[in-house]
Formats: sequence, structure tokens, C-alpha cells
Amino acid sequence: MRHTVPIAPQFYVTAPQACPYLDGRMERKLFTALQGEHAQRLNDALSKQGFRRSQNVLYRPSCAECSACLSARIRVADFEPNRTQRKILRRNLHLRRNATSPWATEDQFTLFRRYLDHRHADGGMADMDIFEFAAMIEETPIRSRVIEYTRPAGDGSRARPLAAVCLTDVFDDGLSMVYSFYDPALTAQSLGTYLILDHIEIAREAGLPYVYLGYWVPGSRKMGYKANFAALELYKAGQWQDIGSPEDHTAELHPLSVDPIAEQVARIALPEARPHHE
Repeated sequence: MRHTVPIAPQFYVTAPQACPYLDGRMERKLFTALQGEHAQRLNDALSKQGFRRSQNVLYRPSCAECSACLSARIRVADFEPNRTQRKILRRNLHLRRNATSPWATEDQFTLFRRYLDHRHADGGMADMDIFEFAAMIEETPIRSRVIEYTRPAGDGSRARPLAAVCLTDVFDDGLSMVYSFYDPALTAQSLGTYLILDHIEIAREAGLPYVYLGYWVPGSRKMGYKANFAALELYKAGQWQDIGSPEDHTAELHPLSVDPIAEQVARIALPEARPHHE
């Protein structure tokens, strides 16, 4: 006899805390552990339903009265860079890409600290030390890569200094940009945008249909740049849909905007375990 059973992880909810994107709001997350032999399949399945990975945890916003955070991804086949993005690609032709295993280095951490101190000095990662940084990079139970971007060496040195780094997960249907950071001295190169453009190219070369960008939040300046990319889809009302006009999406509070946790969990489509034989 042969049968399959669904993978059945346990889901939990975090305690409310201050929202990092919209002032005066409280954030709450639905999450589950990502571990064991089914980790990759669980990650692939839940990522298609708006979840994100952080080390060994998969999470999705589940705030009490707010549904502003929307998972975003780019359809690779339909994407065409606009005029500004083409300029950014040309501006960064001198960068060299190197994809490696998820292993943290001192050079990465030095760049990470400079990035945080310049861009996010008061953010949730501001106090991260090298051990916590290594955990962020290395604690992954799925297929992940660290993609480094280096610029030409100068002053007689043979070493190419780091310009940017992205921790990237590989799904069955795309790439997920888990976390990226770059040299704050190179702001004029628009490296944040360039990393997304280059990941679109990597996905295209690999035959993967999507690049997952994390969450887009209408009304949040931190997340506004994601709406500048063509062929952008949002996970909204239980399905992926084209963003359309960004102005059509609001971040207004409403007591009925989020379903009860039990209903949310009941609607999550879980992958099946591998067939068993009896």
C-alpha cells in the first residue's frame, strides 16, 4: 500500500511589538519552524503563500487590524527595465558577481556594520554582533547562496573590495532576496536597485520565473522602491495579482481586515510528505 500525508508543522503567533514600517502601529507575525528533511519543500510551498524565511523560521505578518504588508515578487519573463534602471545597469558594469555557499566572513560583517550604521542605526539589527551576523547567514536548512559583488582593486592592491552582498534563497520557482546590504559610500550607484536587477538576470539565466522581494508596504517610504519595478505581483486576498496602480493599495486600519489566526492556518496549503510504502 502506498500513501502520502501532508507535512504538518505547528504554527505560532508572536506578541505584538512596534511596527518598523508604519508609525503608531503594532506588528504581529504568524510563524513556524523550518527544519528537518521536509524543510525545502515546506519553504517552497509557504513562500508561494506570502511567507518569508529568517534563519530557521518561516513567518508572515498577521497584525490584528492591519493588512498593509504585502508579499511582492517580479515576473521575470515580463520584466523590462525602465530608462532609469538601464542607466543603473550601465553604471555598475564594473562590478563582478560571485555566488558562494552561505558562509559569513569578516569582510562581509565589516560592510554590514558600515551599512547599518549609515542606513539603519536605530533599526532592529543595530546591535548585531559578528556571531549573530554569522547565524543570519549560515543558519539555513534550505538551498541558499551568498552573492557578493566586488569592485576593481585600487592603489596597487590586488584585492577587489566588497561593494554589496545579498543572502539569496533558491526556490523551485524563483529566487528570494532574504537580506542585502552595500557600501554606503557608493550611494550614487543605486546598489539596492542594481541587486534586484541582477537577481532578475540570474533567475532568467536559471530558468526561474520569479524574484521574491519580501514585503511591499503602501505608505512606507522604506518599501516604496519596490513599486518601481515592472511586472510586480502582490500576494493579496490569498492569491498573487498584478500590482496595478500602487495608489489603489492602502494601509488603512480596519478591525475586519485580518481573519482569525485559526482560519488563516486552516487555509495554508501544505506540501505532502514523500510517499510511504506498506
